[in-house]
Amino acid sequence: MNLFRHFRSAVIDGIDRLAAGGSLPAGLDTGNVNAEPPRDPSHGDIATNAALVLAKQAKTKPRDIAEALSAVLADDDAVEAAEIAGPGFINLRLSNGFWHRQLAEILEEGQSYGDSDIGKGEPVNVEYVSANPTGPLHVGHGRGAVFGDALATLLEKAGYAVTREYYINDAGAQIDALARSVHLRYREALGETIIEIPDGLYPGEYLKDVGARIAASDGDKWVGQPEDAWLEHFRLTATAAMMDLIRDDLAALGIHQSVFSSELAIQKAGRVEEAVHTLKERGLIYTGVLEPPKGKKPEDWEPRPQMLFRATEFGDDVDRPLQKSDGSWTYFANDIAYHWDKYKRGSAKLIDVLGADHGGYAKRMKAATKAISGGEGELDIKFCQLVSLLDDGQPVRMSKRAGSFVTLRDVVDKVGKDVVRFIMLTRKNDAALEFDFARVTEQSKDNPVFYVQYAHARSRSVLRNAARDLPGLDTSDEALRKAELSLLTQPPELDLIKRLAAWPRTVEAAAEAHEPHRIAFYLYELAAELHGLWTKGKDAADLRFILPDQPELTQARLALVRAVATVIASGLAVIGVEPAEEMR
Repeated sequence: MNLFRHFRSAVIDGIDRLAAGGSLPAGLDTGNVNAEPPRDPSHGDIATNAALVLAKQAKTKPRDIAEALSAVLADDDAVEAAEIAGPGFINLRLSNGFWHRQLAEILEEGQSYGDSDIGKGEPVNVEYVSANPTGPLHVGHGRGAVFGDALATLLEKAGYAVTREYYINDAGAQIDALARSVHLRYREALGETIIEIPDGLYPGEYLKDVGARIAASDGDKWVGQPEDAWLEHFRLTATAAMMDLIRDDLAALGIHQSVFSSELAIQKAGRVEEAVHTLKERGLIYTGVLEPPKGKKPEDWEPRPQMLFRATEFGDDVDRPLQKSDGSWTYFANDIAYHWDKYKRGSAKLIDVLGADHGGYAKRMKAATKAISGGEGELDIKFCQLVSLLDDGQPVRMSKRAGSFVTLRDVVDKVGKDVVRFIMLTRKNDAALEFDFARVTEQSKDNPVFYVQYAHARSRSVLRNAARDLPGLDTSDEALRKAELSLLTQPPELDLIKRLAAWPRTVEAAAEAHEPHRIAFYLYELAAELHGLWTKGKDAADLRFILPDQPELTQARLALVRAVATVIASGLAVIGVEPAEEMR
């Protein structure tokens, strides 16, 4: 249960009761009424702005409304006190019994605690990674991969029907360069000496394997042949090989996408022409001459009539060209066709996860999506900033195999997928991130993945120790669900329960904002609460989790520890990290 949604409903119900009794006018607009955590926790557990929101409509002083509404809310047995603050805010303090019931709910629901129905099964397409199929993934791709995958899982937990998608950019000039690069390696595999890789081709050694496989299957069939004889074959073979490599890299990170859409296939199926025709029918395409780019005018720029999309009608800064001077479609036209294809497959909600270098892409694609879908499509573009790879503060050298960058697989092989996935979510996606090998593997509070994993391992250790040291005490999940939770009255125990009870709201808020990093932040805060309570027990014996002479209180505290482990495991599942049973 999202307790804040629950109490918002209770507040609105209280308003309806006051209206029914004549204390407030009927039909007040409660759309902006909220129930949120107070900025200062000492003020209570729930704060509502209801009196302030309704005062103007009701033509009544906010404080008068607050006094009447607080009296109604105080009747709820979950509310210990309803206090008025400032000009009319109402702060609710909830009873210990309410928090104990929240703990019981966690123990009953297990890792499904926090699952939400706010998505109502609505389809959402999340497209992420979509790196050009010209080589292995680098660390920057890894950030987008983790972000997109965690966002997809988060949306599923919030009740959406999610499609995980990869867009294969297999129709551009970069694929011709890839094919020529593989042809070079193919000749090398047949014994030709390659002294230098020409400019414009891919130098990575990962292409040697592809060239060798073609040499093994085709022999010298393509040696001495004109380019137009072998280019298409090498394009298809090289692209397939690179996608196999990319899928392997993603699998090492625990990522498995369900849909792989080909740019080339969309073009061959005539989807671009269909999209352009649809925009023409809606009067959104015209022939015009664009103004030169702002700043220094490019030498090759010339004013000429072009086929333009009326992007400015949908919030873009300028109208956008759809055809090049040679009559071929622009990348933008291809992207419109692709997003239309996604929309026609049943997803009105679309999310693209892109690198920071696509910053100028957002307005035009949002405009195009709105236009091509007849106003029904909604596109959110999440940009992932760069990752700086360091080792004890020093930049990490490039990968010998890739030739120009550090591969994602190198990083995963060095520190493991769980570390990579968690660390990639320790900053908001649009903030730069430093990935320091020395920091992410140290065992300290400054290493968030260790700190959270240690909290889960510590919880499991406490339960194991209790079963070993108190063999007569039933520590099974079933017994802990029936523990006398009302014995948990110490302030740090109640604070920990309150943190656990915030999990459903965290899931919903993160899903609605498309911000999976909030899950990592929450887990770190929850881990800090558990570690803090454990440390207090070292200094104050009455706060220890295991009290041999008080079996009922011990069982209740073990139930609390079990709930912590459950919620941490639930949060780590969203991130795609396996919870640690013990730290080694």
